[in-house]
Amino acid sequence: MKADFENAFRNSTSRWWQFTGVFFITLVLCIGAYTQSTVFKKADNFFYDFLFQTTATGNVSSRVTIIDIDETSLSAVGQWPWPRYLLAKLVKELSGNHPVAMGLDILFSEPDRNSLKNIQLQFQKDFALDLGFTGVPPALQDNDLYLAHIFRQTDIVGARYFYFDHFNKKSPPLRVPFDVVDQSGRLNVNQAEGILTNTPEIEKALKYTGFLNNQSDMDGLLRSTPLLIALKDQTFTNLSLSTFLKAHNIKKLEVLENFFGLYIKADKYKIPITQDGYINIRFTGPGRAHKFISAYDVLNQKYSPADIQGKILFIGSSAMGLNDIHHTVFDPSYPGVETHAAILSSIFENHQVIKPIWSNVFISGVCLFSGILMMLLLFFSFSPMVLLTGTFVWCSILLISSLLCFIKMSVFVSPVLPLILTVFTFGFISFVRYITARKASFTWFKKLSQAQQITIKNIVSLVETRDPETGQHIVRTQNYAKALAVHLKESGLFPDILTNDYIKTLYHASPLHDIGKVGIPDRILLKPGKLTDEEFEIMKTHSHIGRDTLQRSGRNDRDNYFLKMGAQIAGSHHERWDGKGYPDGLCGETIPLCGRIMAICDVYDALISERCYKPAFSHEEAMSIILAGRETIFDPQFVDGFFAVENTIKLISAKYKDLK
Repeated sequence: MKADFENAFRNSTSRWWQFTGVFFITLVLCIGAYTQSTVFKKADNFFYDFLFQTTATGNVSSRVTIIDIDETSLSAVGQWPWPRYLLAKLVKELSGNHPVAMGLDILFSEPDRNSLKNIQLQFQKDFALDLGFTGVPPALQDNDLYLAHIFRQTDIVGARYFYFDHFNKKSPPLRVPFDVVDQSGRLNVNQAEGILTNTPEIEKALKYTGFLNNQSDMDGLLRSTPLLIALKDQTFTNLSLSTFLKAHNIKKLEVLENFFGLYIKADKYKIPITQDGYINIRFTGPGRAHKFISAYDVLNQKYSPADIQGKILFIGSSAMGLNDIHHTVFDPSYPGVETHAAILSSIFENHQVIKPIWSNVFISGVCLFSGILMMLLLFFSFSPMVLLTGTFVWCSILLISSLLCFIKMSVFVSPVLPLILTVFTFGFISFVRYITARKASFTWFKKLSQAQQITIKNIVSLVETRDPETGQHIVRTQNYAKALAVHLKESGLFPDILTNDYIKTLYHASPLHDIGKVGIPDRILLKPGKLTDEEFEIMKTHSHIGRDTLQRSGRNDRDNYFLKMGAQIAGSHHERWDGKGYPDGLCGETIPLCGRIMAICDVYDALISERCYKPAFSHEEAMSIILAGRETIFDPQFVDGFFAVENTIKLISAKYKDLK
C-alpha cells in the first residue's frame, strides 16, 4: 500500500514538472512570436530563405530590360562619373526606340565638372584666366542643362535619396509625382529627416522621380525594401514603383486592405505591402537573370531594338567598382539596379510574397495550440511511441501547411516557432521521463541490492546456525578484504582489475566464502576436537560445494558479477600460493585475485578468534604466522599490503569483536 502511494506520488510529481516545463516553453515562444524578438526573427528568416531556395524557378518578366553601365562601358570611356552629355546621348538613343518607361538608378547631386562652363569658372578661380571656346553650341556648354533638356524630352524617371539621420538646412522644392491615398487608415511609413536630390537644373526637368533607398536585414541580406517613404506629410514612391506607374500612366495610388493586410492598387495590379510601406522582394535566382544590355553597346548601336521597344528600362551600373550591389539569399553580389527589375517581375507575374498582417498573432496562437496539444499528449500517452508519433504528425502538418501556403498563394506564415516549441517540448518531456525512469530504475536496483544483501545475510545466518562460533567473523573478514583491496588499488597494483566496482562487489560477495559449510554434516562441523584425516577431507569439500552452488544460481543470469565473484571466493579462498591448497591445487596468479585477498583475511580472523578446538591468538602472533606464510601460503604482495593496513585491521577487529 505504501509502495503504491509512493509510486503515485512520484508519477504525479513527474507529471507536474512536465506540465510546468511545457507551459514555460509555450509561454516564452508565444511571447517571442508576438513580439518578433531578434532570435526568433533569425529563425523565421532561415526558413524564409529556405523556401525561396527550394521554390525558385528562375523565371523573370520579359517586359523589363536593364541598361548596364558595366565594366566594358567604363573601360571604353575611362572614367566615372561619365560626362553628362554622354549619359544624355545614351538616354536619347534609348528613347528613340520607344520604351514604355525609363527609370534612372543614378543620382546627380553635384554639377558636372566636365561642363565647359564649369571648366571656365574653375580656371578663372584658380588661374585668373578667361577661357574661350569657339564652335561650341551654347546648349552644349553646360552638361547639366543639356542632360536636363534630354530628361524633359524623354520623361525619364529620376532618382532621389532620403536621409533618416540628418535633415536639410534648406529644404529644396519637391515635386510629388504621384498622389498616395491611404484608404486603409493603417499605413505608417517611415518618416525621413532629409533628402538628397539632383542639381536644381536636373530636378526641375524631372516630371517623375523615385527614391533609391534600400534596407538590408540585420544579417546583411536584402529581403525587402520600402516602396513608400514620407517627408513632411508628403508620401513618395520607390524608383521601381514610380517607373511602373509611369509605364501605366497612373497618377493616383490607393492603399487598401484585404484579409492578408495592406496592398497598393495600381490599375489591375495589387501590390502587397507591409504597414510601414515595404515590399518583400521575390528574388527567383542569382543576379543577371533579366535582360542586360551594355551601355557601351547602346552607344555604339550594337543591340536589338526589340529588346527596348515597349519595355520598361532601368539604367544603372553593375560594375563592382561602383559598389551598387546587394547580398541576397541567391547571390552575394546582386546588382542594385536589378532589384528594381525583380520588384516589377514579381508584380507582372503576380508572384509577390505576402506576409499577413496578422501573422504574429496567428503564430502565437499556433504556438499556444501546440503547447496545449503537447500537454494532452503528455496526459494521455504513457507510451513513448505515441508521444513520438503525435509529435511527428503535428510537425509534419505545420511544415506542409506552410509550404502549401507559400507555393500556392505566395503567403508566408512561418512554422518555425511552433516547430521549435513542439520539438523542444518533446525533448523536455522525453528528458524528464528519462530522468524519472532512471531514478525509478535506480530505486528498484537499490531495493534489489538491499534484498540481495538481506538474502546473503539470511544465508550467512543459516551458516552461523550450523557453526555458531563464527560470530562476527563474516563482518570482520568483509571489512578486512575491503581495506586490503583499497590499499592495493591506491598502490597502483592490478589497475585493470581493482576498480571501484570490483572492490564494492568484493565487499558484498565476501560473506559467501563459507556458504558451502551448510553441506557439511554436524558431526564434523561441530566437532569440538581435532578432525581426523577422513573428516578433514569431508570438511574441505565445503569450498567446491559453495562454488558449485553459487555457479548454478548464476547460470541463468550470466551478467550477475556478484554471484560470479562469490563463486570464485568460495572456491579459491583455501588455495595456497605454492599450490598446496584445496580444492583445485591452484598456485600463484592462477588463483583468482578475490580468492587471494579472502585467503589472508580469513586466516587472520581465524587466528585471532576463539574456537572450540583452540584459544584466540594475539594480533602479533597472528601477524607473525601470516608473515611466515609469505610466498608459501599467501601472495607476497598481499602480505605486504596487509601489514601496510595493520592499524586499520586492528581497528576493525576491535570494532566487531565477538560478544561472549
